[in-house]
Amino acid sequence: MSDPLDDTSADYKQFEQTLLAQDRDAAAVATGDIDDAMARNRVSELVDAEVVTPVPEDQVLVHEPSSIAFDSTTQLAVFHWGWTAARDADEENE
Repeated sequence: MSDPLDDTSADYKQFEQTLLAQDRDAAAVATGDIDDAMARNRVSELVDAEVVTPVPEDQVLVHEPSSIAFDSTTQLAVFHWGWTAARDADEENE
C-alpha cells in the first residue's frame, strides 16, 4: 500500500497545469499592443493574401476562413491573430 504523504501525483498535475497556462499566456496577443496603424497594415496584408474580403456595400471585412464579418480593422486583426494561434496549436497537438 502506498503512503499518501509520498504521493506526488497531485503536485505534478498542478505543476503541469501551471506550465500549460504560462505557455498559453505567452502565446496570447495583448490587444493593447495593437494600434490602428498596425491593424490596418495587417488587414491590408490579409486582403492581399485573399484571407479577408472587403464588402464595401455593407462596410465590413469578411474573414474568409471563418466566414465572420467585422466592421473594425482592429477587431479583425486581433481575431485573426487568435484564430491563427488556435489553428497552430491544433496542428501541434495532432
